[in-house]
Amino acid sequence: MSSPSVPSLRLPLRPAPLPRARASAAAPGSSSSSSLAHSPSSRAALLLKPLAASAPYHQPALLLHQRRRHGPPAVAATATSKPVLTDPKKYQEWDSVTAKFAGAANIPFLLLQLPQIVLNARNLLAGNKTALFAVPWLGMLTGLLGNLSLLSYFAKKKETEAVIVQTLGVISTYAVLVQLAIAESMPVPQFVATSVVVAAGLILNFLNYFGWLPGTLWLLWEDFITVGGLAVLPQVMWSTFVPFIPNSVLPGIISGSLAVAAVAMARMGKLSDAGVKFVGSLSGWTATLLFMWMPVAQMWTNYLNPSNIKGLSAFSMLLAMLGNGLMIPRAIFIRDLMWFTGSAWASVLQGWGNLACMYCFKSISREFFFATTSGLLLWLGFTLWRDTVAYGNSSPLTSLKELFFGK
Repeated sequence: MSSPSVPSLRLPLRPAPLPRARASAAAPGSSSSSSLAHSPSSRAALLLKPLAASAPYHQPALLLHQRRRHGPPAVAATATSKPVLTDPKKYQEWDSVTAKFAGAANIPFLLLQLPQIVLNARNLLAGNKTALFAVPWLGMLTGLLGNLSLLSYFAKKKETEAVIVQTLGVISTYAVLVQLAIAESMPVPQFVATSVVVAAGLILNFLNYFGWLPGTLWLLWEDFITVGGLAVLPQVMWSTFVPFIPNSVLPGIISGSLAVAAVAMARMGKLSDAGVKFVGSLSGWTATLLFMWMPVAQMWTNYLNPSNIKGLSAFSMLLAMLGNGLMIPRAIFIRDLMWFTGSAWASVLQGWGNLACMYCFKSISREFFFATTSGLLLWLGFTLWRDTVAYGNSSPLTSLKELFFGK
């Protein structure tokens, strides 16, 4: 996108309203595919819009294909608007570089599960089923549900590359769950239910992608994703800490019931526009939290069963850190808090955090751990420094403030 020749440019946290006289001639601010909540103009339109939405980052590699390149910020409405870009060229360069980083994240994400699958297969062939208990099936299940949510979003958008990436994510994660079921680490009833949901999800998504699915049936699937995600998330979080807390299905029942009520009220037009928008954003944050819970479940398993830590693949953890880390610059650049939250959390906890556990239990070498730690710190520092330069901010704290609190 070319840049207008102007003496000063305004930072694009949210493009400022243009003067009325120039509104018809100016181009609107670029949109981001991570903004999944809809703002229809009428209640009737709200009722026809699907409520389900996803946070497109937690297999974040797919985001590059959906995000349009950000051009320079919109022309400032007033001469006193702050802050002002001091070097639009650096802004454009960082825009391009962050997009390339996001694209490079495709590689580690596509390879993420392969080392774990190979390691599990070797342990199964050797008769060492105990080693597979180091991989928490609850954590893998949360990732699988997040993949399905993202697959549904991009199938609706007809984004071919994103659909392929998310499909591979679903299949690879399900392959790990099959291995855990063979090792009797995952209970059979939960595995059967998961298999049904995965099969139904893949079929419905691809029928919708090719335009062979009735719209009403697709809306029902999207509502199912919203309700299912909100029901599963509290239940997964609760079940992670059993038997230290009583085994109960009440968290899932309560949250699922509230989700059903919210979706029904939105469909019947009983909620305000803000309420419908909130319900539409729930599945996005639910997918984010499901992914964020994966490293928590894994680290809890490490704490309870330190002897099984060798069942983990250090290469998988490194890929998780690399893939999510490559998405952080883009998330900060476009000031997407949801995307940044999931990517940073996964990079630090799912990647580096599990490597720290493996180092503590002497499963990896000191050199490997300190090399990855240094690399992560240098990467985060580089990201904040380049973002500060691109936006012309006084310090990295200003960039973080804009990210978390807006302008």
